[in-house]
Amino acid sequence: MRTQSLVVLTLTNLAILICSLATMRPAVAQGPPPVLRGRGLEIVDDQGRVRASITVLPAGTSPKGDRYAETVLLRLITERGRPSVKLGASEESAGISLAGPTGTSNTYIILEAKDSSSSLKLRNEDGREQVVKP
Repeated sequence: MRTQSLVVLTLTNLAILICSLATMRPAVAQGPPPVLRGRGLEIVDDQGRVRASITVLPAGTSPKGDRYAETVLLRLITERGRPSVKLGASEESAGISLAGPTGTSNTYIILEAKDSSSSLKLRNEDGREQVVKP
């Protein structure tokens, strides 16, 4: 009886294997992957700290009353949390800023194209500043 059960089980497994092999199709490359969509993207390091982000900022008004347009902003952030590189774009302007290392507050570069003009602003920690405009 035991041998008979073993033969039945083996034949059943063989039948399942044949059915599985018969329904297999060869792997075929599919079309391009779908688009990743969202309102923002954050890249984090091994400790969970945000190191880069892409955000869409809504249009609004600053506390001083200045109006600003909807803007896409890319930030690259140091391990200490300082956004050292910022790249922004809107219908009215585009620009990039590079900030000095952590511990500085006045060392930066800003390259901006706004409306029909452009400028480059350089500033050192000692307060010396130079603005270049065409």
